[in-house]
Amino acid sequence: MSEALVASSAPVTDPSVTGASGARQFWRRLLAQRAALVAAAVVALLVLVAIAAPLLTAIEGQDPTTYHPSLVDSARGGVPVGSFGGLSTDHWLGVEPQTGRDLFARLVYGARVSLGVALGATVVQVLIGVVVGVAAALGTRWVDQLLSRFTEIILAMPLMIMSLALLAIVPTSFPRPLLVALVIGLIAWGNVAKITRAQTLTLKGLDYVAAARLSGWGTWRIARRELLPGLAAPVITYAALLVPMNISVEAALSFLGVGVKPPTPSWGQMLTAADVWYQAAPQYLLLPAGALFVTVLALTVLGDGIRTALDPRAASRLSIGTGRRREARADADTADVSAGADANAGADATGRKEERA
Repeated sequence: MSEALVASSAPVTDPSVTGASGARQFWRRLLAQRAALVAAAVVALLVLVAIAAPLLTAIEGQDPTTYHPSLVDSARGGVPVGSFGGLSTDHWLGVEPQTGRDLFARLVYGARVSLGVALGATVVQVLIGVVVGVAAALGTRWVDQLLSRFTEIILAMPLMIMSLALLAIVPTSFPRPLLVALVIGLIAWGNVAKITRAQTLTLKGLDYVAAARLSGWGTWRIARRELLPGLAAPVITYAALLVPMNISVEAALSFLGVGVKPPTPSWGQMLTAADVWYQAAPQYLLLPAGALFVTVLALTVLGDGIRTALDPRAASRLSIGTGRRREARADADTADVSAGADANAGADATGRKEERA
């Protein structure tokens, strides 16, 4: 219950109790989805690997930038010496063709770049989109028209082409991972703004927002205290789905040669150099491609689970692991109990009529 409703003599409800109850319901719904739990475990493992990359490479005794020319066969064009791409106790996943750099070290450090760029771009998108969407919904008609048209222009811009243009003209001295995150975030916030504006317009018509306005609260105080909590669910849901999309965009930009520059490792950059080695050293292509596939899949499934947990009325896009069978069974049991109660009530009423007769 908002403070405005309390001020207008509405029934008092402890907001901490309401928030705690909503949080418990969210976690209960999320824990009922096995697919979302598995995806969350995979994402947590990937984040842990990215954070612990220096420790993992120190245990292996390698680093992502040191060349090992003795581990590649220069007579054959730089193919790794040995079986399975130079796999050994010193190089757990083999070595990179031509350079001999450790593949495991580059893979775990690449997770840092891919996940960091995706998360940074998502934060920028959410911040800009929420500010523009709320301002458009709460502003005057002219402000709404101006911001809405500007958002449509942003949405009409092709993300990849604009990113290629911006990344090509920025000096190489600028930190590349940060630049990629900023470029993606500054170009791709339009959908967040549209979702935020639509949801804010819906919330504006609710009673507690009207009560806040009647109590004399300013526009931005209403937005901060009354509207932003209501925007949390749709914004968090869409942000969870933005992360895998941004990982794919970062990989595509690195693959095209305008993303993260060597020697900084990136999964997309590794795929760029691996396209000519898929026959001689297939693990050099399969490992980063598999890491990207697993990461994007896990984040997509987790985002879908968060969406259905925040909004139980929304149907999951997944056909397995969502707990829908258990929910359907519980609904059927509830319906059977209700039907039985109605039947018993009808029988009792009939019996009473017969007794009167």
